[in-house]
Amino acid sequence: MTIRVRFLGSGDAFGSGGRLQAAIHLEARSMRLLLDCGASTLIGAARWGVEMDDVDAIVLTHFHGDHFGGLPFVVLDAQFGQRERPLLVAGPPGVRERVVSAMEALYPGSSATRQRFEIRFIELAERRPTPVGSATVTALPAAHSPNASPTSVRVELDGRTIAYSGDTDWSDALIELADGADLFVCECYSFEKEIPFHLRYRTLEAHLTRLRCRRLLLTHLGPEMLGRAAEVAVELASDGMELVVE
Repeated sequence: MTIRVRFLGSGDAFGSGGRLQAAIHLEARSMRLLLDCGASTLIGAARWGVEMDDVDAIVLTHFHGDHFGGLPFVVLDAQFGQRERPLLVAGPPGVRERVVSAMEALYPGSSATRQRFEIRFIELAERRPTPVGSATVTALPAAHSPNASPTSVRVELDGRTIAYSGDTDWSDALIELADGADLFVCECYSFEKEIPFHLRYRTLEAHLTRLRCRRLLLTHLGPEMLGRAAEVAVELASDGMELVVE
């Protein structure tokens, strides 16, 4: 079994380098799943030919706009389009309330609109494997802004494991997250500068031998990382990048 991975956005919250916000599309035989849904997700999907009505589930790592702010747009686009089958939305505890609040803030009244399709919310309890469609998702703690309910996630799908840090500073939970993963997508916002609640390359570099994954990709790249990309010994994600996990 293989999983096709497409980065619909690999940038930070501020569009550094012209990059779009966090959204990673996983296409497997059994389902299509989106990891995070930043505000620019529909732009990335249109640009790289991803049909959002075919997405079965969206897994959110935390409640910052560059990671879940695209959901109100995705829901409205599906309502105006042809979607009829359910959409699964999985995330940290309180995910339903956070999404409804975002919809009401951006499009008042939209959360009460009767849709042709059902939105099913799934809360991801820490370290508890949870079915999300045909995938199993396990949330792990992330060292990020506490009021955003931050998590990292391991997604087991069609015999493959994709690990994704979301936003986080270094913690030993990243070792557990990466362990045995076929692909580990890890945030790396800065190169040397210390930014609260975010990982810098110099710190990650010191721990690389502890990350036992088959392939490591860095994402959520800020201006310093983009400016010093030539000095980075780890593969960097880019908008539109596509790869196959076998």
